[in-house]
Amino acid sequence: MGSLLLALIYVCFISLGLPDSLLGSAWPVLHTEIGVPVSFAGILSASICAATILSCLFSGKLLQKFGAGKVTAFSVALTAVALFGFSVSDSFWMLLLWSVPYGLGAGGVDSILNNYVALNYKPQHMSWLHCMWGVGTSVAPYIMSFALFRLDSWNKGYLIVSVIQIVLSAIVFISIPVWKKSGAETDSQPTDDAKALSFREIFSIRGATLCFLMFFCYCAMELNASLWASTYLVERLGISPETAAGYASMFFIGITVGRFINGFLAMKLSDRFLIRLGVAVVTLGTLLLFLPFHWIFALAGFVVIGFGCAPIYPCIIHMTPDVFGKERSQAMIGVQMAFAYVGFLVMPSVFGFIAERVSISLLPVFQLVLLLLILILHELVLKKTKATSPTDKEEAPEIKTEDSL
Repeated sequence: MGSLLLALIYVCFISLGLPDSLLGSAWPVLHTEIGVPVSFAGILSASICAATILSCLFSGKLLQKFGAGKVTAFSVALTAVALFGFSVSDSFWMLLLWSVPYGLGAGGVDSILNNYVALNYKPQHMSWLHCMWGVGTSVAPYIMSFALFRLDSWNKGYLIVSVIQIVLSAIVFISIPVWKKSGAETDSQPTDDAKALSFREIFSIRGATLCFLMFFCYCAMELNASLWASTYLVERLGISPETAAGYASMFFIGITVGRFINGFLAMKLSDRFLIRLGVAVVTLGTLLLFLPFHWIFALAGFVVIGFGCAPIYPCIIHMTPDVFGKERSQAMIGVQMAFAYVGFLVMPSVFGFIAERVSISLLPVFQLVLLLLILILHELVLKKTKATSPTDKEEAPEIKTEDSL
């Protein structure tokens, strides 16, 4: 039963990644068809992020009231409806309207399933879970490419993904008894004695604010690397835009493959060690960007940065129940996800301003500052909470079923 539920959770995370890369793939055609400037993609992205942040912040209250299975099923359904709305839209304002339920659904899936896996499965599954998200983001551009070139319609690309989400939503609704039987409705919820924490109570938890800031800095660093890689290769190293666009995608390959490998490392190594290792590897990749030789060093740098990013995000989430307590984990992870999306929303624009006013060459410096902050905040969180990092992997939480996972 536990293996079936884990497989379903993996599929849910593939579905979470699918829509994330659709907008970027469709936008070159989409914005001309609906008659808006190319910059309006930023408005849509910001709207999705804002709705996702709101959903993450209230995920703890929803979990306590309805349980993990029902919230996941409803969130996937909400995303499916929103994507269908995208598929029938013919104006920017319709897209903006549908971006709200899309963000709300995505935030629910993200925060609820991250918490559930952190509580109930060994650490390797958290890395593989986020690897599945990478699979989804890698597949979606091919779906949109098929829709654009074979079906001559970006709307049908969204329609295909919405149908996939509708089918998945039906499966999750049908599987709600499986969630209950496996203990998902109780293991991922606060105990009967515990109430849903208010935001004031969450931020008063020792070390919580430091952990949220660490998440903010990490997500800012990751998105900066992916968003500005192509521009850096073009403007700093003189590579053609066509070539740079292809090579910049190597970052995503690095992070997806890295998370697959990290799952095996997590069987033997602690979360805190893997976070430190990830920071060290990202630092090495960033230093490669400084080398004034052939552009291949910069390309290798972005791949190495992707590998280094791989363990940081899932390991921070997985250590949350151990560091802050299982009864607080959903509240903590919900706010962590919110800070993650705030980092995604704010910091790339901040560096964009720096790049425009000063130089894109400052990207490695900006990244190193964020890396230093991540490392300092990580060590302060462990010190403030007096967290211990078990080397015994038998101590890692497992789902309470007859299956050995």
